[in-house]
Amino acid sequence: MCLAVPFRLIEINGKDATGEALGMRRSIRVDFIPDPKPGDYVMVHAGFAIERLAEEQALEDLESWEELADVLG
Repeated sequence: MCLAVPFRLIEINGKDATGEALGMRRSIRVDFIPDPKPGDYVMVHAGFAIERLAEEQALEDLESWEELADVLG
C-alpha cells in the first residue's frame, strides 16, 4: 500500500523544498512539479512531490488525516 500526504511548500531551493503539514516540516523533492512556488500544495509520496493540488482539496485531505489520527489515538 502506498500513502501520499498533502504538504504546503514553504521554501524552494532548486529541486529541493521544505513542506509543512499536520504540524511537521519535511524536506521534499519537487522534480516532477513544473514551476513550484511557495504556498503551493503538493501530494508527497516517499519524499517526492508527485502532484500539485488545489488548496481546497489539500485542506480536505489534511482534515481526513487528522480525523484518522484522532481515531487511532
